[in-house]
Amino acid sequence: MPKALVLTVLLAFASPFCAAQTSPAPTNPAPTTPAPSTPTAPPSALPAAERATVNVIERALGSVLYIEATTPRQSQGTFSSPLFADPRSQGNQSSGSGFFVNAEGFALTNYHVVEGATRLSVTLRDSRQTFTARVVGTAPDYYLALIQVQGVPANLIRPLPLGNSSGLRIGQTTIALGAPFGLQFSATTGIVSATERTIPTGVRSIAQSAIQTDAAINPGNSGGPLLDSAGRVIGVNTTILSPAGAATGVGQSAGVGFAIPINIAAGLLSRLQAGQTIVGPVIGVALAPFDLTEQARAQYNLPRTGALVSQVTPNSPAAQAGVSGGTTRIQTPVGPVFLGGDVITAINGQTIESAADLREYLFTRQAGERVTLTINRAGQTQTLQVTLAPGTVPGTPR
Repeated sequence: MPKALVLTVLLAFASPFCAAQTSPAPTNPAPTTPAPSTPTAPPSALPAAERATVNVIERALGSVLYIEATTPRQSQGTFSSPLFADPRSQGNQSSGSGFFVNAEGFALTNYHVVEGATRLSVTLRDSRQTFTARVVGTAPDYYLALIQVQGVPANLIRPLPLGNSSGLRIGQTTIALGAPFGLQFSATTGIVSATERTIPTGVRSIAQSAIQTDAAINPGNSGGPLLDSAGRVIGVNTTILSPAGAATGVGQSAGVGFAIPINIAAGLLSRLQAGQTIVGPVIGVALAPFDLTEQARAQYNLPRTGALVSQVTPNSPAAQAGVSGGTTRIQTPVGPVFLGGDVITAINGQTIESAADLREYLFTRQAGERVTLTINRAGQTQTLQVTLAPGTVPGTPR
């Protein structure tokens, strides 16, 4: 305790005794009327709304996981997000959050928290023991993963109730739980800032719906629950908009955070628990990873819109259907791109204006479905029939 604080406390308790020792005792003490005491509220008394929030947080923190992942140094996850890595972690250590979803010890978290991990360690708020966990199923395109914590006493497995993210309203209360910067079992509050946002999500950065909140979300919160005022999970914290992170490499809350709507996660739970790796279907092409300028499109006689096919994977559905890749190699800041290939302008009659449009459409389909591609080849329009193939996680052998 600082000396100034110690002195203040001692003087506060010593002064009445000093006064008693130095003041002369009156010969005929006059009766005195004790001063009326001012009623004070007990320290625990809080306004009803604040007390309700405190109760929700206290109950929910017992369901939250602090997850530490060990990843071999030589094989860091291709798509690991530096945004939510614990800045204090060294080398092959990273951390994130999660929460129990059923009484069997299954818990949801973000895919990039567990990607490539050889060991998962879990800490719970109400136990000094560290538990191990295993990855059960993953959904890389959704940035979701399901793990099972092993050896946890039944009384410590406290599933959080899942809410309904489809009926959210701007302005309603949000509570974000997790381990920002490795500070375990932290809570922040805010509101739903927007409900109709779409942001690049998953390992292929496919635009998907997200809940926007101004509750502070920071590195380490990834995979933690976003709650409503009743303590129901409405989202899984996943990413933030961080101008400072672009300069420093470590994301910091700027009051713009995003969560995966819980209805999406709930719809995948049965497949995740069955051990599936959920990835959208593919046709087997590499698309130009940028929007071509008007000058480039004119130079290579390309249509003003569409998804440019840079390369075609051998023996893929696109190859079997006759889709052609480019032949003229150019170097770009994101790597080599081949120009002169087919341009996909529509799929099943739906206009495709960019590579993102094609990825988003395929994301809504299932492997085995047959689709019709409309392509532009050297100025001529053609249609091709393609059967969609099961996707694989980018960066893994096909």
